[in-house]
Amino acid sequence: MTRLEPGMARIRVKDLRVRTYIGIKEEEILNKQDVLINITILYPAGDAVQVNDIDHALNYRTITKAVIAHVEENRFALLERLTQELLDLVMANPAVHYAEVEVDKPHALRFAESVSIALSAQR
Repeated sequence: MTRLEPGMARIRVKDLRVRTYIGIKEEEILNKQDVLINITILYPAGDAVQVNDIDHALNYRTITKAVIAHVEENRFALLERLTQELLDLVMANPAVHYAEVEVDKPHALRFAESVSIALSAQR
């Protein structure tokens, strides 16, 4: 993860649970499953700190709503594809300097709690 520099803020969205179609087996294609999404965003927060106004901050609620809509309205064969699409969605906001997205698929393996993919990008 990128180091937090002075003037930057780190936003973390933890364990966002969303249902979607994810997988390659027939059972997965026909039935929605839960995925857990974790997002880390770094952005310059100097103006937000000074002005104390949402218009000068990165609105994590807006980003989270877009993530939920994207996941619920689409189908994905691979966790890699889902994770990259969410990373692209987060990075589309010009205020974002760095983002990391991790998507967990609970119970994807018989003896594991979950399987996850994490991807990151920066400007």
